Amino acid sequence: MAFIQTNTAHENSLLSKNLLFDHLKNTGKTPSSYCTRHHPMKIQGANAVNSTLVQSVNVQELLTNPRVTPGPEFHFEGYMKTSGKKINKALDEAVPVQKPAIIHEAMRYSLLAGGKRVRPVLCIASCELVGGLESWAMPMACALEMIHTMSLIHDDLPCMDNDDLRRGKPTNHKVYGEETAILAGDALLSLAFEHVADATDMVTPGRVVRAIAELGSAVGSQGLVAGQIMDICNQGKDVDLNDLEYIHVHKTSKLLEASVVCGAILGGGNVIEVERLRKYARCIGLLFQVVDDILDVTKSSAELGKTAGKDLVTDKTTYPKLMGLERAKRFATELVAQAEEELSYFGSSARVAPLYHLAKYIAYRQN
Repeated sequence: MAFIQTNTAHENSLLSKNLLFDHLKNTGKTPSSYCTRHHPMKIQGANAVNSTLVQSVNVQELLTNPRVTPGPEFHFEGYMKTSGKKINKALDEAVPVQKPAIIHEAMRYSLLAGGKRVRPVLCIASCELVGGLESWAMPMACALEMIHTMSLIHDDLPCMDNDDLRRGKPTNHKVYGEETAILAGDALLSLAFEHVADATDMVTPGRVVRAIAELGSAVGSQGLVAGQIMDICNQGKDVDLNDLEYIHVHKTSKLLEASVVCGAILGGGNVIEVERLRKYARCIGLLFQVVDDILDVTKSSAELGKTAGKDLVTDKTTYPKLMGLERAKRFATELVAQAEEELSYFGSSARVAPLYHLAKYIAYRQN
């Protein structure tokens, strides 16, 4: 795999200053373990301004003078609509109705119920940013949506969040029963990994294996499951910002991070590109949850397509509850600025535009 030459416009990367860069420069190789190594993220909850995600840059300067300014010719709404149609078609083909019909109908009910398709789009956009093709990332994009849908089905169950509405429709267990809903989620999870392994084409086996490992880590006991179990264990307890951030970094952010990183790995990104995109993804992953918490207290159920105000009713700990609404909004703004800073490594080419606008979309979405 080709690596960047020295004395480029990107030489200020933090990674270029350590021994790993020297090793890669001399060997021209990118060991697979470097691309899949997970770097713990700790956000200082006591004060959003001191977060390790935002403290390395002058946030106010970035807000007024952003370093990434894709050209006005990029039409984000059209991009999302076109991408969504392609992703929906691929999902429809990946989960056909077959025997036993009931389980496949339940899988399709939630998988094809709409949604923003943010995770699949992030995967494809990051793959294309580092020089890959959409087709290389599409199976992984579908797998990410399968896993995300699984998490929603299980999260809505009476033993979890006990929700009746998702994406403007009755939740899976309300339509098919709890037993079938659990099995539908299980089936989507297993199918996700099968689909990546079976359907990915024109990508080296090593990159596919690294991407699968990244995805598995994001879902398991150090990823989504860790966030879920900590959320359950802390119900009814006093939770501080550090605990809250741990929950949401794992419950929400990890899968968004995997979406971006898996796309970059499949696209052939080098170690520095993957690391920059990982940091970008961590910012937007936490941003997604902060905005979710804000919307829960500022929007109606009709606007959200799910039950609004439930966090208040259940006295659930959220960012607005611990930080105050205005401070939570400020934290979201800081996370957007830091995400843009990570993207500045890639310049202002057309290929960076989708990720730039996706960060803005996540920050300013209304549902």
